[in-house]
Amino acid sequence: MTPNSLPISRLSRLAAEHPDAVTAALCGILVILGSIALQFGWLGLAVLILPAAYVIGGYSSTREGLTTLFQERELDVDLLMIVAALGAAGLGLWRQEYHLIVDGAVLILIFAISGALEGYAMQRTERSIRSLMSLTADTARVVIYGGEREVAIDKLEIGDRILVKPGEIIPTDAIIIEGYSAIDQASITGESLPVEKTTGDEVYAGTINGAGALKLEVHKTPESSLIQRVIRLVQEAQTAAPPSQMFVEKFERGYAKLIVGLGLLMATLPPFVLGWNWEDTIYRALIFLVVASPCALMAAIMPALLSGIANGARQGILFKSGAQLEMIGKVRAIAFDKTGTLTTGKPEVIQIVPATGYTETEVLQLAAALEAHSEHAIASAIVRAAQQQQLQLSTATDVQAKIGQGIVGKVNNQIIAVGKADFVAATSELSEISQQLQAEGKTVVWVAKGDGVPPRKLRLLGIIAVADTLRPEAAATVKRLQKLGVEHIIMLTGDNKQTAQHIARQLGINEVYAELLPEDKVQAIKQLQTQYQTVAMVGDGINDAPALAQASVGIAMGISGSDVALETADIVLMADKLEQLAKAISLGRRAQNIVKQNIVFALSCIVLLLAANFLGNITMPLGVIGHEGSTVIVTLSGLRLLRN
Repeated sequence: MTPNSLPISRLSRLAAEHPDAVTAALCGILVILGSIALQFGWLGLAVLILPAAYVIGGYSSTREGLTTLFQERELDVDLLMIVAALGAAGLGLWRQEYHLIVDGAVLILIFAISGALEGYAMQRTERSIRSLMSLTADTARVVIYGGEREVAIDKLEIGDRILVKPGEIIPTDAIIIEGYSAIDQASITGESLPVEKTTGDEVYAGTINGAGALKLEVHKTPESSLIQRVIRLVQEAQTAAPPSQMFVEKFERGYAKLIVGLGLLMATLPPFVLGWNWEDTIYRALIFLVVASPCALMAAIMPALLSGIANGARQGILFKSGAQLEMIGKVRAIAFDKTGTLTTGKPEVIQIVPATGYTETEVLQLAAALEAHSEHAIASAIVRAAQQQQLQLSTATDVQAKIGQGIVGKVNNQIIAVGKADFVAATSELSEISQQLQAEGKTVVWVAKGDGVPPRKLRLLGIIAVADTLRPEAAATVKRLQKLGVEHIIMLTGDNKQTAQHIARQLGINEVYAELLPEDKVQAIKQLQTQYQTVAMVGDGINDAPALAQASVGIAMGISGSDVALETADIVLMADKLEQLAKAISLGRRAQNIVKQNIVFALSCIVLLLAANFLGNITMPLGVIGHEGSTVIVTLSGLRLLRN
């Protein structure tokens, strides 16, 4: 590639990536050059340059306007703007007032810039489906006549037996026929801890196998799997046109019809009714089209929303579209996912209760020595707690994991058992405390030692309570939302009812839906929407994606959130700070107020200009100045949202 070709390559890439912005920039340059040419009296050059500005800046709007006119038999503001601009240009040529050609070009330029900005603000990513698809394996390891063969997922049939090795993604919904493992199914159900599963249990596509090898039997077709249903739910929710968008389109076309109809009446009736001459009639009709062009009305909305988006970005709130900034200000109900949203999503040791004669340090130290040999999430939490206390861990030998029960081994020549109460033959000494901890949604791990093999001759050392922990700001955020007037706050989770209700009580949330699959969360959002209309959903996992898409406003956690949740959501809290949610709602309400003020001002200006035109007290230049002035004023008004 030659040096001269590099700028050309960059320009072509820029044009491909930002076509609307490049079009608006070229139109602006040509308008400036055309104006300069007229100032110096170079009429021929100006007449060559300005039509090019019309074509470049107005081509897209003309095409869309004509397409809407001929295919849908509807008028819209795109076509109205072009008619007004061409009317100004035609009048300028007719009366040899060539500055009117510039006025028409400026109208097109403003509309082109507005279109470019709107394109940036409204652009929505479609990668969510691809992210979902990445969770599903392309092939499965099918067991055939004692051997193995890789088979494409879509070729699997009911009754096929497949092998899933430790750490692999489970390729399709199936039933375990051999083996035991802890399955990480947070991506599907939202459960905060891996679920232990063995023969006869169902496993889901897209979940992650733990440390055990599993032999599965396919009991449903791959397209009926839970992950595929999630994909379909996201697709359906994202393709449904929101009511606000339908209202805007209807209003835009109704406005255009009204202006065109009134324009035709102004161009024909005054000579017969008011005794105007035809020249003044056509002049007033063209001024009418100029001043009635809805640029100010359109500028009343997008600059304000774009400013709000920029403001939110500075505060770590990513709005994916201007419509969602406006929508969040209308939210009346909010649904929260639990794991990873209201909680950290990472189990931690909450409490250690030693038996009589032992210390917390001794209980944790011996348990961690054994659990260091396990990959279970609870084991990792116990080891992490020991590391945080900088405890020296002895080496455990003869370590054995007992399926669904716990782990046993030798530490300092003593047998140590860690696991369920029955596994360590726990006495009733700590049973009451254990029941209380379990009632609070915590997982209780029992620790015992002795000279025998479990469950014989073991002496209880103590119990360790492990649980997912609340985000520090969660409770304050719920209170802040209630003070803002959010009418209803609920929790949606795939976790068990006991854990969910305990978390909800701590946060002041009165309504909880627990043990939900992704499609259950969607139904819960739909029920809320029938009662409260505008409903927000806050989540972070794959399992939240359909509900995020169904909600009026989907909000994802930026750091802990999965790729699918981030791509599906309308708003992302980039720093995982829940308190930003209240700021987003406040910003949305400010945006609503400013947009309403701007719309009232823009319509008032149009009415005043139309009245002045009808009374014959306005010229074309004054009409353009009034029109452009109102556009500038509402644009500056929208920029108020840049302030915190």
